[in-house]
Amino acid sequence: METVVRTPLEIFSLPQHLVVPLFQRPYVWNEEDQWVPLWQDVRRMAELRLDNLTSMATHFLGAVVLQAQDNQTGTFQPRFVIDGQQRLTTLQLLMDATAAVLEARGQDNLARRLEELTHNPAHYVQVDDEMLKLRHTNRDRASYDEVMRADPPIDYAGLKHADSLLARGHRFFGVQVERWLGDDSPPEFATRAEVLTTVITRALQLVVIDLRAEENSQEIFETLNARGTALTAADLIKNFVFQRLAVEGVDVRQAYVEDWPFDSTFWEKEISVGRYFVSRSSLFLNQWLVSRSGEEISPKQTFTRFKHFVEHDAGVPMAELLPIIKQQAASYQRWTERAADTHADLSRVELSVYRLQAIDLELLKPILLWLHEPGTKCDPKVIDRVVGATESWIIRRALLRLTTSDLGRIVADLINTHRATPQDELATRIETYLSRLDAASTYWPGDVEVEKALKVEAAYKRYKRGRLRIFLEAAEDHLRGYTGPTPLAGGRIARVGYPIEHLMPQKWETHWPVADLAAEIERGEHIHRLGNLTLLTRSLNSSVSNGPWAGSGGKRAKLREHDVFLMNRRIDDISSEGWTRR
Repeated sequence: METVVRTPLEIFSLPQHLVVPLFQRPYVWNEEDQWVPLWQDVRRMAELRLDNLTSMATHFLGAVVLQAQDNQTGTFQPRFVIDGQQRLTTLQLLMDATAAVLEARGQDNLARRLEELTHNPAHYVQVDDEMLKLRHTNRDRASYDEVMRADPPIDYAGLKHADSLLARGHRFFGVQVERWLGDDSPPEFATRAEVLTTVITRALQLVVIDLRAEENSQEIFETLNARGTALTAADLIKNFVFQRLAVEGVDVRQAYVEDWPFDSTFWEKEISVGRYFVSRSSLFLNQWLVSRSGEEISPKQTFTRFKHFVEHDAGVPMAELLPIIKQQAASYQRWTERAADTHADLSRVELSVYRLQAIDLELLKPILLWLHEPGTKCDPKVIDRVVGATESWIIRRALLRLTTSDLGRIVADLINTHRATPQDELATRIETYLSRLDAASTYWPGDVEVEKALKVEAAYKRYKRGRLRIFLEAAEDHLRGYTGPTPLAGGRIARVGYPIEHLMPQKWETHWPVADLAAEIERGEHIHRLGNLTLLTRSLNSSVSNGPWAGSGGKRAKLREHDVFLMNRRIDDISSEGWTRR
């Protein structure tokens, strides 16, 4: 290993190929967080040198790790970019955008200086892929190659990948360079162009860590990213997985294309977990590890625990493990996307995913992954029963607003305790396990406790709307027969966000007068309870909101005429001889 401080001129001057491996995360730097600060530093140094042409001001960009790769005689020796590809890519965009501006404005010699740092000389290029000195091999390849090969002046709007971060970054730097250079009035323009080129090529500095082919690049990568990193657990795991595959002699490109599922918008989405946001891919990998290990694993431990699992517990090479992860990730994505389909006829598993998402809890996912491990072939009826019990345990605690902070530990222990349980005993054993929990932080509330609490709880004020809505939807599904083997209706209630309506309205004074203050206080205590709440369609909600109950234009008449929910028909039935607040 060799560590040296180098300038862009020193890094890129020779013909070469710096390859961003498939397992590196895509380009993510953006204008606000990285491009603007970098340009401000470049501009500051250029202006210092304009004021004092002998100034030697420099700016440190950070570290990059490069590793030599084997190559055939007579070809470029490629070096993998193990760490720092965001910096190197941005630097290449800056240099190429500046060269394009300079060439368009007649500064051919300066443009050529920069072009020699981004493009290999034509007489060294044997195939088209060898033109650019920095080569992307993941999904960024097309957009990077397109903007870096575009002839100046560049028509950014006409680029096929004009909306990519790479094209936008190139355009950003081009615009800034144009503005800073000003008009073409000599000699000031020529001086500014010369100074800017010098700053970009000679005043920026990076620590370059060069590794030999046989050195352990994964160790270096982990050490550099151990603290203060913006890398996700999924990023670190991705690097580890493909390094491992390379050691196993697997075709890394084929494995990436066929078996790595996480480079998509679905998996990159940020998900709220408690006080933190994590990428969905990182969350899945954490939950998958819990399902496999039967241990509670904090988000910060995900990568180190994954590495330990692969090296000590998995019992299979990475080439066999990755397709298993892919298969379970596909199930996970299907459950999630189906749960978001407002009119889909959901399975019991998908319904639980929907309900737990509505109350912002991810606790059930490790159990779902465990029940669906490839090769186990668990009976769907057993799965549904286990899901029903564990969902009840979690949601009843949510109804009573009990803490959920210790439930992750119980989920992990439940998996570990029942991993070897025979399938025909599994559901009963898990129900018994949950019923025996007796700590305040983990117990499974019973019917009497839930009923007693809901009779007096000001539910409308206490619960978030999404949480309250799934309770009312479940009540409607219950009336439609979805707690038994034969539903009584054609489908569950659509999960389209129906408004929650007060039967006795919040503004009750006009149509619901009371005799005295004591009665007013008593009524106020009933208004927001669960028994005074229902679901209505949006159009019906607006027409009955604060209206009276009885009469031709009242709520009861309109519910009879227009509403199809069984819970509202039940209300109509029990109020046929008068309506009270009982």
